[in-house]
Order: sequence, then structure tokens, then C-alpha cells
Amino acid sequence: MKPRRLTWPIIAAVHAAGATETPAAVPAPCAAHIYHEFDFWVGNWSVMEKGKPAGSNRVDRLLEGCALMENWVGADGSRGHSLNFYDRRRGVWQQTWIDNAAGALNLTGQFRDGHMVLSGTSIDEKTHAQRIDRITWTPNPDGTVRQLWDQSPDSGRTWKVVFDGLYRRKSP
Repeated sequence: MKPRRLTWPIIAAVHAAGATETPAAVPAPCAAHIYHEFDFWVGNWSVMEKGKPAGSNRVDRLLEGCALMENWVGADGSRGHSLNFYDRRRGVWQQTWIDNAAGALNLTGQFRDGHMVLSGTSIDEKTHAQRIDRITWTPNPDGTVRQLWDQSPDSGRTWKVVFDGLYRRKSP
């Protein structure tokens, strides 16, 4: 009987020792800097174009920092959402946009030289011709963000500005 009595204290001591060990910390899947290059856009924004209200935009981090969700409400009543994320398999940023008028964009690109530049092709609803959409976000030193959206109907030979907005953070 004595050997059994000693067994339980030994098992309890081994179990207690193992319980105090903490597993090695595993880094979050999207902890690397590249996943946060677009974080300057996160926030609650008032958006102006040519000095007039264009709308409001709320951009939130989600999925433990692996993506950004855009929630646009235009001054004209339009609404839209985009999902933005760094696709490590392709080595590009991806934006998928949809709005309440069934307008959709699929853009990819990179953060370079202080700007996030995403582009892709879409179809002009009037002419049914293919065009290039290019959107550039630039964080400014004063905390504002400029969003410049331009389109090219001729494979990039000429460009027309579609939207040139200035984002200002709303007061908390």
C-alpha cells in the first residue's frame, strides 16, 4: 500500500509542473508590417470633394487585423462596402467593392512611395467598353487622406478623374 500512496503525490507534482508551463507564443497570422500598410485609412471619416460634402466613410479592421471593411454613405444617399486585404499568395493588396446600384470593382495593387495604389478593369455601362480604374490613397502629414480615382478608356494612354476626395477624421 505504501507504494500507491507515493504514486499519487508524484503524479500530482508532475501534473502541476506541466500545468504551469505556458506554450510558446504563436504570432498572429497577419502581424507582419505588410498587412498593416493600409491602416492609415482606418477610422471614421467625413469626405469632401471640391470643398463640398461627398459623404462619410467608416473603415474598420476585422479578422484580427487581416482585413479592412469600408462602409461608405454618400451625400446623395448612395451606399457601398469594400473588403480590403493583403493576399500573401499573390503578393498584392486586393479590394472588392460593391454598392447599392450594383456597381462593382475588383482592384489589386501595392503600397509604394507613400501611396496605396490599386487598379483593375471594369466595363463602362454606357459604351460596354473595357476601362481601367485606378484609385490612389495618400496619407497626408496633417492626418487627412486623399483618395484619387481616375479611369482610362484607352489602356492607360489618357486618364479622367472620377473622384478626388479628402478624408478628415470625425470628432470622437
